[in-house]
Amino acid sequence: MSVIHVDKLTRRFGAFTAVDAISFTVSEGEVFGFLGANGAGKTTAIRMLTGLLAPTEGVAIVAGFDVAQHPDQVKRTIGYMSQRFSLYEDLTVRENIRFYGGIYGLSDVRIQAKTGELLDKLDLHGAAGYRISSLPLGWRQKLAFSIALLHEPRIVFLDEPTGGVDPITRRQFWEMINAEASTGTTVFVTTHYMDEAEYCDRVSIMVDGKIEALDSPSSLKEQFRADSMNDVFVRLARGGLSAEVSA
Repeated sequence: MSVIHVDKLTRRFGAFTAVDAISFTVSEGEVFGFLGANGAGKTTAIRMLTGLLAPTEGVAIVAGFDVAQHPDQVKRTIGYMSQRFSLYEDLTVRENIRFYGGIYGLSDVRIQAKTGELLDKLDLHGAAGYRISSLPLGWRQKLAFSIALLHEPRIVFLDEPTGGVDPITRRQFWEMINAEASTGTTVFVTTHYMDEAEYCDRVSIMVDGKIEALDSPSSLKEQFRADSMNDVFVRLARGGLSAEVSA
């Protein structure tokens, strides 16, 4: 079942087209990788899909809601985690959980239960009273991901969630992502790390505001006769698509 449906979604800023008539669907429980270089249009597209930015043209239905007509319903239905801002660093672990639980509309009883579950899952009971600023980046990212799922959303958007963390923590983070997807949650993730694309069910690659490729990692590597997703990305970024078609 499709939980994200995008048809010719477009966003212009004056004469500049940041997102150029992109179309795709994402299924329930899918880990969908949304890749592209800086300036390719990924962040602008995510801002539209999460109800933070109105499209110029086209349609996007997220969890049953039109992002242009019902952005507030979209925001209440999804989870969202950004590399740049996810948790309040001057609040403790427990205070962040309580704060976001309130934002998501959970009852006090539910927040208390979820706090215990989350601290157990991450083995953070000993750090529950620590300020976020005192935690290692990897733990902050894992906590931010878990808090984004606090209200059990159908879809969670992760905008470059592993930026700046070490390879071991990145791998552990992806284990968390795949475990969550196995429960039926759809995970829509952007990343700069091409090796992380291998963990996704399907991957789209944006170039200059357009989706130039979309398929499973194995199919994309076969299509582009590439050994890795990084090779696929480089070929697309350098015009490899036209070269492959004409070969």
